[in-house]
Amino acid sequence: MKSDSLLESFAYAAEGVRYALRTQRNMRIHAAAAVAVITAAALLHLSWGRWVVLLLAITLVMAMELMNTALEAVVDLASPEVHPLAKAAKDAAAGAVLLSAIFAVAAGCIIFFRPVMDLLGSGG
Repeated sequence: MKSDSLLESFAYAAEGVRYALRTQRNMRIHAAAAVAVITAAALLHLSWGRWVVLLLAITLVMAMELMNTALEAVVDLASPEVHPLAKAAKDAAAGAVLLSAIFAVAAGCIIFFRPVMDLLGSGG
C-alpha cells in the first residue's frame, strides 16, 4: 500500500477545512468571528499571553466544528435513514461545538474587558 507524502497529507487536511468552509454555515460564522477577534486583538495591541488564549479558543471552536462536520458525514453515510442513535451522535457533536463556543465567548469577554475599558477611558 502506497503511503501519502507529508505534503499530500497537508493538502488533504486543507481540503477538509475548505470543504467545511464551503458547506457549513456555522464554520463560516466561526471563521468570520475569528477574523473579527484577531483584528480587534491587533488593534488593541493585546499581550502575547492574551493572544495565546484567544488563538487557542479560536482553534478549539474551529477544530470542534471540523469534527462535527466529519461526524455528521460519517453518520449520514452509515445511517441515511433517521435513527435515534444517529441523532444522539449528531447532537452530542453539536453540543461539543456549543461548549467550545461558550468557552471562547467567555474567554473573549475576560480578555477584552480591560483593554476595551481602558480604550473607553472608564477604567472599569
